Amino acid sequence: MEEEPRERGAQPPREVPIARDGIPTGDERPPADPHAELAKLDAELGAATSGAGFDRRRFLALGGAGALFCNLAASGNLTGDPKTTRKAVAAADRAAAKVKRPRRVALDPRDKDRYPTPQPQPGGTAREYWIQARSVMWDWAPTGRDEWMNAPIPKKSKRQFRGFVYQLYSPGFAEPVAPASIPGPTLHAEVGDTLVVHLRNGDRHFNQAITMHPHGVKYNPDYDGSYFGPFTRVGGFIAPGEEFTYTWEATPDSVGVWPYHDHGPNHTLNSFRGLFGAIVIREKGAKAPDVEEIVWFHSFGPEVTGLNRLIHCINGRAYAGNTPTFRAKVGQDVAFHVIGGNNDFHTFHIHGHRWKDSGGVVNTDTPTVGPFETISARFHEDNPGRWMYHCHVMSHQDAGMAGWYIVDPA
Repeated sequence: MEEEPRERGAQPPREVPIARDGIPTGDERPPADPHAELAKLDAELGAATSGAGFDRRRFLALGGAGALFCNLAASGNLTGDPKTTRKAVAAADRAAAKVKRPRRVALDPRDKDRYPTPQPQPGGTAREYWIQARSVMWDWAPTGRDEWMNAPIPKKSKRQFRGFVYQLYSPGFAEPVAPASIPGPTLHAEVGDTLVVHLRNGDRHFNQAITMHPHGVKYNPDYDGSYFGPFTRVGGFIAPGEEFTYTWEATPDSVGVWPYHDHGPNHTLNSFRGLFGAIVIREKGAKAPDVEEIVWFHSFGPEVTGLNRLIHCINGRAYAGNTPTFRAKVGQDVAFHVIGGNNDFHTFHIHGHRWKDSGGVVNTDTPTVGPFETISARFHEDNPGRWMYHCHVMSHQDAGMAGWYIVDPA
C-alpha cells in the first residue's frame, strides 16, 4: 500500500464511510446542514446586496460535506454598482475563508486508492520549482498612459486592487528569485522528465485554501490539485501556511504549451485575480525558439477591481506601454504561445506577420483562442520595425488588450 502524500503542517485526511440503507457508519456526528449554511450566508450577502437586484443563489455554490464555498460564475456578471459588487465579493471571500479541509468520503472503491509518486523515465530528470502563492497590490497600468492612443489612464487609486500571484522562490523557499508577476513562473520540462512543484500558500490576506492544477501533463489523483468537496485528495486543499509537493509527468503526448491555475475552493475568483501560469513541454533535446513568449489574454472584472467595467489585459497589464513589449531580430526563430485566461474567446493578431496554423497547413494571422486553450504562432522573423500585437475583438483591444512588438535588423 502506497503512503499518501501529505501537506507540510497538515493533519492526515480521514476517510468517512457512507451510511447505506440505515446501516450505521460508526461516525455519529450529525452531518452539516447545507441548507442552513446557505441560508446564513444568503442573509449576509443579502445585507451586502440589498436593493441591487442581485441573484445571490446564483452567486453561491455548495461544496462537499456541507462545506460552503463561493465562486463567481462569470467575470463581470454581478451588478453595475461597484460598491455593491465589492460588498458581495467581500462576503464571498469571508465564506471561502471558512471552508475547512473536507473529511474524506469513500463512496467508491477508487476513493480508497493509493498512488506511487512518479519518477523520471530513464534519461529524464526531476525539474524542481519552489512557488509561493500570495496576494499583492496590483496595478494594471503602472505607466498611467496608453502609448497607442497617447492618452492618460485613470489615476493609480483606480488602477490598484488586491491580486493573487504565484511567485518563484529559490530552493527551500529561501528567498524570491523573481518579482511577483501575473502570470506566474513558466515551468519547463522535456519528455521523460517529471515536474516537481513545491507549492506554499503564503497568503495571509484572503485566508483561503489554494492549489495548483496543471493541464497537459500526466498525474495521479493525489497530484490533480483540485478541490472535490468530500472527495478531495491530498493535493486539493493547501491551507494558509501549508506546503505541498506536486509531481507531474512529461509524457510524449504532453509536448506543447499548457496552462496551470488554482483549482481550490474559490478557484474561479482567485484565478481571475491572477493565480495562473504556463507549462512548456518539449521533445527530448528539442531546440527552443530563439525568442519564445507566453501571452495570456485575460481580464480583470468588477469582481476583482471593484470598477464597473472589464479591464482586458495581456499578462496582467492593460494598454500599450504597460502590456509586455516583445522584441526580436531579423533571422530569429520566434514563437508566441497565446493562452485564453477568462470566459471570452479572443483572436491573436500581429501586424506585418503571418504564420502556419497549428496543423502546419493554412496560413493565418488572426487565429482564435478560447478559455484556457493555447494557440502558437511560430515563424522566421524577416520584417523589422515597430509592430502592434493585439486581440482583434474590437471591444477587447479598445479596453486594453494591445501591445508592441519591436523587430530589430539582423
